[in-house]
Amino acid sequence: MAPPRPSNPVEYNEFMKKLAAYHEKRGTLLDPTPKVAGKSIDLLQLFNYVVAEGGYDKISGIKLAWRKVAADWGFPANNIAPPAFSLKSVFYKNLAAYEISTIHGKEPPPKEILEDVTAKGTGLMSRTLENYRPAGRESGALGNENSDISGDDGTPARERNESEEVLGSGGRVTRGLRQAPPQRILFQPETGSSRVTRNVSATSHAPSPQHNSHQYHQQQQPRGASTTNNPSSNMENMSLAVANYEPRPHHPLTLRPIVTPGNNPAEFARRQKFLNDAAAGKPLPSKQSGIMLPGKYFDGPNIYVRCLQALRSGIFSEQNYALHHLVKISMERGDKYRFEGFPGLAEALVEKVMEVASLFFKVNWQVAYTEEEMMSGPYMLNGIDGTPDILLRMAKHAKLYVDDNIYTAEFADKMLQINEAALTLRNMVMLEDNALYVSDLAPLRDLLSIVLNLPVVDSVVELKHYALDIAEQITKYLHFDETDPLYISLLAQLQSDDRGAILTSLRAISRISMQLEENNLLKGVPATAIQNIIDWTLLNDEDLAHACLDFLYQYTAVVDNVDFLLANVQVEPLVNQLVRLLAYGARHAEREYALTRDGRVPAPQRIAPLPRDLLPQLIKLDEPERSSQWLRCLFEEDPEESITQIALWQAYQACFTPTVSETGHALLPAADFIKNVSTTFGDKAAAQVQPGVVQKFIIKGIRMRSAPVGLNGEEALGCKWKIKENSPELCREYFMSPEEVHKHILKAHLGGVEKENGQWENKFGRQYTCLWTGCTRFKTAPATTLLQMANHIKVHLPPKPVGRKGVDDGPPPMKKLKPSYIVSAPRQAFSYQVTATDDRQDAAGIPLSAVLVLRNLARNLSKTEAEEAALKSEGGVSWVDRLFKPVEQRLFEVMTHNKSLTLYMTDLLSAIKDA
Repeated sequence: MAPPRPSNPVEYNEFMKKLAAYHEKRGTLLDPTPKVAGKSIDLLQLFNYVVAEGGYDKISGIKLAWRKVAADWGFPANNIAPPAFSLKSVFYKNLAAYEISTIHGKEPPPKEILEDVTAKGTGLMSRTLENYRPAGRESGALGNENSDISGDDGTPARERNESEEVLGSGGRVTRGLRQAPPQRILFQPETGSSRVTRNVSATSHAPSPQHNSHQYHQQQQPRGASTTNNPSSNMENMSLAVANYEPRPHHPLTLRPIVTPGNNPAEFARRQKFLNDAAAGKPLPSKQSGIMLPGKYFDGPNIYVRCLQALRSGIFSEQNYALHHLVKISMERGDKYRFEGFPGLAEALVEKVMEVASLFFKVNWQVAYTEEEMMSGPYMLNGIDGTPDILLRMAKHAKLYVDDNIYTAEFADKMLQINEAALTLRNMVMLEDNALYVSDLAPLRDLLSIVLNLPVVDSVVELKHYALDIAEQITKYLHFDETDPLYISLLAQLQSDDRGAILTSLRAISRISMQLEENNLLKGVPATAIQNIIDWTLLNDEDLAHACLDFLYQYTAVVDNVDFLLANVQVEPLVNQLVRLLAYGARHAEREYALTRDGRVPAPQRIAPLPRDLLPQLIKLDEPERSSQWLRCLFEEDPEESITQIALWQAYQACFTPTVSETGHALLPAADFIKNVSTTFGDKAAAQVQPGVVQKFIIKGIRMRSAPVGLNGEEALGCKWKIKENSPELCREYFMSPEEVHKHILKAHLGGVEKENGQWENKFGRQYTCLWTGCTRFKTAPATTLLQMANHIKVHLPPKPVGRKGVDDGPPPMKKLKPSYIVSAPRQAFSYQVTATDDRQDAAGIPLSAVLVLRNLARNLSKTEAEEAALKSEGGVSWVDRLFKPVEQRLFEVMTHNKSLTLYMTDLLSAIKDA
C-alpha cells in the first residue's frame, strides 16, 4: 500500500463541513479529531487512503490488511495490533457510512447495525437487519470471539468434527487454541477377575449424538483405573470424566486485622483494660451479643456531605463547623470540588450570604422557587428567573443603625460566617466548571446586587470584594441590558474610592458576554463614569490602565457609544493620552546592517620578522612546541592561500639556527617540521604538490600574518618610522610592548644612548624631525633636544594597559582571534523602539490596547450623528480631522519606529484616511 499523503487545509475544511452535515442528518456522533495511540488522525487523509485501496469492505476482507494500514500510518511494528483495530474503528464510526453514500452511491445500513456496534466483520454494503448477527461479545457467544485488538476480523472458527461433537472434551473451541489430542493410556495387564462391573457394561460406548444430554449425564462414572480390558473403552471413559469435570468452587477467605496499638489504639487499650480488670477480679460488663449499639460500626458520611448537611441545618454551631471546613476545602481542593457533585451546596451558600441584608436593613430575604411562595410576601425573591426590581425593593426598606466602630459579639459572629460563605463561593467559582454552573443560578445574581448596594462601612468591605471577584468570573457567561440590577450595581462601583473595587468592577464589566454570541453593547454607562475612566489612564498604574483601556476598547466599538462620548466628554485629551500610551514602556534599540560584504587584504609578500622581545620566550621552549608557537605567531589559517615549504623551512632555520649553540635545542628535521605544520593548524593546513611546469611543494591553508602576534594572541606593535625622510619604506621591526618600541626608536633611529640607570642622554645641538608615518610635527621647526622628541614619540604609541585590581598586569588570555586579513564591511546603525510583545512576538500590553481604541474611534467617528452635524454646520470641521490631524505626525513616527505596532498603526492610518 502507498503511504498516506497529507491533506490540503482548504480541502480538509470543506470535507469536514460536509462530513459534519452528513452525520447530523444521519443522527450519529462525529469525532472530528480522533486520536490513535496519542497520534491525531486526519479524517480526509484516512478517507482518501482507504478509498484509493478499494474501500472499507475490500480492506477488511483481506486478512491483516488493517495492520498494513497502521504500518503505513507510522505506528510501531512491534505492537501493531491495537492501533490497527483503533484505526479501523475510527474509519468505521466516522467514514464508513459516508463512503457507502458518496463513493458507492448506495444507502448505508441503519446506525443500529453500523455505528452502534463494533467494527468487527466486513460486508457493510450487504448488511441488513435480517442477515446481520453481531459477532463476539455483542451476540453473547463465548466460543468464537474476535480479538478487539487484532486489526482484522480474527481467525475463522475451525469446523468441528464429529468426534468433537460427541466427546465434549474438545467441544469448547476457543480462538487461537488447538484441539487437545486424545489422552494416552498405557497398557496394563488384567490382574483381577474378568467379570465386568455391575454398573458399567463391557460393551459400553460413548453416547451417540442422538442421545439427549439428560441421558448422557445419567450414566454412572467409572471407578478405578480401568473397567474393561478394552483400551478404547478406557479412553472413552476417561474422556467422559474429563468432559464432566467441574472444579470445586473457591470460597474467599475472611481476613480480619489483628488489633495492635498501631492500627487500632482505642480497641487495643479497651481489651488491655478488660484483661487487667479480669486479672484483678473486678466484675466484667455484661455482653450484649447481637445488638449494635448507637454510634458503633458506622463511620457516617464523608466530610463533604457532612459540611453540606451541617450548612443546611440552620444550627449556628453546625454552620460554624461546616463553613470552617468548606473554606479550607475550597482553597486546597478547589480544582476537584464541583458544585454539580453536591446538589444544594451553591444554594445553601447563597442563602447564608444573603443573611447580611438583615444586619443592615429591616428585611429578611428568602428565595422562593414556586409561584405560591413568590406571592406570599414582599421578602420573597424569584429563585427561577431572578428579581428584576431588587434595587427598588431594597430602597423601600428602612436601614438599621450599625456602629462601625464597635460591633456586638452576635454581629461579629454572623459577619464571620457570612464572609466565610462568600469566600467559599469565591474560591469555588475560580474553577471554570463551577463558574458556568452558578451563572444560571438566579439567586446568586440577586445576592451580588444586594451585597454591592450595602452601606459604605468598613465591616462589609471584605464581603464586597468577594462579591466583585465572583462577578468577574461569571459575567462572561451572562448577558445584561442597561436595566439589569447587577449591571447597574457594577457601574456604581466606578464611583468608588477603592482601587480594588474599581479594578475588579472594570474587569467584570469588560468580560460581560465574552463566552456568548450576544455582543456587550455597554449601554447606559454614565458620563461621570466615562470621565473617571479617562482620568485614570493618566495615572502611573499599569493594572488600572489595562482595565480602563479594555473597557474603552469595547465601549468605542459601538457607534452609539462613540456618539455619546462626543456629546458628553472631551475627547481631545483622550486621544492625546492614547497617543502617548503608544510608547508606554518603550525601550530604544539599535541594529547595525552591513552595507557590503567583508573584504580581504592581499597576503604579504614576505614573512614578518619575529618581535625581538618575543624571541627569548620561544627559545626556552622544546621542540616541537617551539616550532608550533613560532608558526602561530607568524602565520594564520586561510583556506584560499598557501606558502611554499622551502620558504617556510628557511624562515624557521633563519630564526632559530643562531640559538642552537646557546640553548642546545636542535632544530626539527625538515620532514618533521612539515608534519608539525599540519599538527599545529589541524586539517585546514596540508602539504600538497602544486602542478605546473615546475612542481612546487606547498602548504595549503595558511598565510603569512601582516603583523605577528604573541603567545597569548595579542598583536605586536610595528615601528612605522621611515628609513629615510623622503622614502616610503618603513622600519619592519615589531615589539610586544609600547616601551620596547619607544626604546627602539630612540636608539636605532635617533641615535640615543641609554645609561646604566635606564635613563637617556639628553643631547643638544642637533635637530630632530619626526619621521613617523603621517606625522607633520617638527617639519618646519625641528626639535633641538632628544627629550623633546622622546616625549613626542609617546603620542604615536598606545598607552600601557592597566591591570585590574588584585590582578597582576600581563598579557591577556589566549583567545580565538578574528582573521587579520578580513576587512569589516561598512555598517549603518538603525534605531527603533520596542514595546511589550507576547510569546509570538506580536504586540501586547498597554500600547496594543491604546492603538485598538484609536482604531475604533477612527472607524466609527464618521458614522455618528455628531459627525453629520459638524459637517452640516457652517465652516464645520469633521471630528476625524479635529482629533487626529494634530497627532498625525506622531502616529507616522510610531508606525515607522515601532516594529511591533507597525501593522496596527497601518490599519489606524488607513481608517483615518478612509473616514
